[in-house]
Amino acid sequence: MKKQLLVAVILAAMATMQAHAGALDDGNLSISGFGTVGVAKSNSDTAQFSRYNQSEGVGDSPRIGLDTNLGLQATYKINDWLSGTVQVLSRKGPEGNFGTDLTWGFLKAKISDEVSIRVGRVAVPTFLISDYQNVGYANTMMRPPIELYAQNPIENSDGVDINYQRAFGDLNLTAQAFVGVSRGKLYIASNTTTIAEYRAPDAGISVTGEYGPFVFRAGHARANLEINDLTALNALGNTLNAIGFRQLASDLSFRDGKKIAFTSLGMTMDWNNILLQSEYAQRRAKEPVYLADTNSWYAMAGYRVGKFVPYYAHASVKGAGSSVTLPATLAAAPATLRGAINSLVSSQEQTTDLVGVRWDFAKSMALKIQLDRVKPKAKSGYLIHTPAAGTTKDVNVVAVGLDFVF
Repeated sequence: MKKQLLVAVILAAMATMQAHAGALDDGNLSISGFGTVGVAKSNSDTAQFSRYNQSEGVGDSPRIGLDTNLGLQATYKINDWLSGTVQVLSRKGPEGNFGTDLTWGFLKAKISDEVSIRVGRVAVPTFLISDYQNVGYANTMMRPPIELYAQNPIENSDGVDINYQRAFGDLNLTAQAFVGVSRGKLYIASNTTTIAEYRAPDAGISVTGEYGPFVFRAGHARANLEINDLTALNALGNTLNAIGFRQLASDLSFRDGKKIAFTSLGMTMDWNNILLQSEYAQRRAKEPVYLADTNSWYAMAGYRVGKFVPYYAHASVKGAGSSVTLPATLAAAPATLRGAINSLVSSQEQTTDLVGVRWDFAKSMALKIQLDRVKPKAKSGYLIHTPAAGTTKDVNVVAVGLDFVF
């Protein structure tokens, strides 16, 4: 009943806002929004497929929580050089229910035609599509590939950023630098489910170039990620402390904050009905911590035929080593303890092949159908609620989504 009510509310909001969008802009105030009504199912109830930071995925019965969301955005122009923007987003998150978060909330000062400064909550520009990754209508695929977009849990930051834009002939260049603090909740998928709160002072830079049908983006961000309530990890640390492995307990933990770096390169091309999109990223721990280093990438190709865009993509994530050096004396520890530590510091691994089609059947609306073949490898990949022994069985996920903007 709750799911049906949510769909009804989203559809009603879409229709009302579309009908009155023009009346909501008085020259200074503009209101817009976006959303997706999606239904998905897989061929497995043994392990669930989910977006990153969702504690409930999809199984062998249709569910709406995977892709359904609703976002609203308001911008008010205070004067010629100062404006304010607020964006809220409702979606399913780490606690298993639909919640609403403030995703943007900033004052923007236009210093010159080329330079602007924003103060408040902004999107962290670490991905190719960071600014619009939750806007289904703005993307060809139904969702960003989890293999890459799960590598950085931080979506927004409270602080300040500076933006520089300039045209060099046919090349439009945008540079952005930010510094702030990110806070939020993380779903930790393990045999002992944990919802953890994190705090992360962060900073980074991105550079975007647009040249004809091409867009290129490079981003780098660093965060000092602090998490104190990882129950299973804290219990393991207490055990290690009790038997004399104090340094290893400290190395594994996020309790005192650990520095993590994330770097990505991406591009899109929209030329003569050919659509290409690709991204490569690396996550690296700059201090010892249990979270493994990773390399991830995806590539998508599509072709526009009238109002239809069939597309195919492949995505992959693999481990790139561990920042933790296990002491030689650990060999004398109980086998169960050694096994738990080795499992903890090893990396997840997964690939996905997906095919889909997008149909722009009406103004500001698109219907998508997508089939993902998910191939979990080490540590069950990014599937959740897996058997204790793990799984490497392929999972097929089919989804249908209606994207809209207003």
